[in-house]
Amino acid sequence: MGIEEDRDLDRSLARALLRLALGLNLLVHGLVRVPALGKFADGLTRAFSATIVPAPLAHVFALCLPFAEAAIGLLLILGLWQRMVLSAGTLLMIALVFGTALQQHWDILTQQMVYVLLYAALLTTRSWDRWSLDARRR
Repeated sequence: MGIEEDRDLDRSLARALLRLALGLNLLVHGLVRVPALGKFADGLTRAFSATIVPAPLAHVFALCLPFAEAAIGLLLILGLWQRMVLSAGTLLMIALVFGTALQQHWDILTQQMVYVLLYAALLTTRSWDRWSLDARRR
């Protein structure tokens, strides 16, 4: 194996492992909230009570969030429809960043920006994808 082939393999492997790690994080993040979904939604609604976000909107968002996280996570693990899934994940993070900024929780917002960076890195490196359902469909 030549140096260039070795680099390509390393890039593909690094991307696949990052995709799997982010996907697993999101899948579990969503699934653990489902058993206590009502409690989670009520807590998030209360947290937004001092912001401009209407309580019904915060509540509906909170009810949908775990399922969106789990779906995005599962699709990332599978590597299916990556452009759409990574874009959806980024848009979800933008919504979370907005809400976190309204609450002025800057420490949490910094953590969320790391997720945005990971989504951007995976989207930017789609051409390195070798090990996913998307790659098999090409």
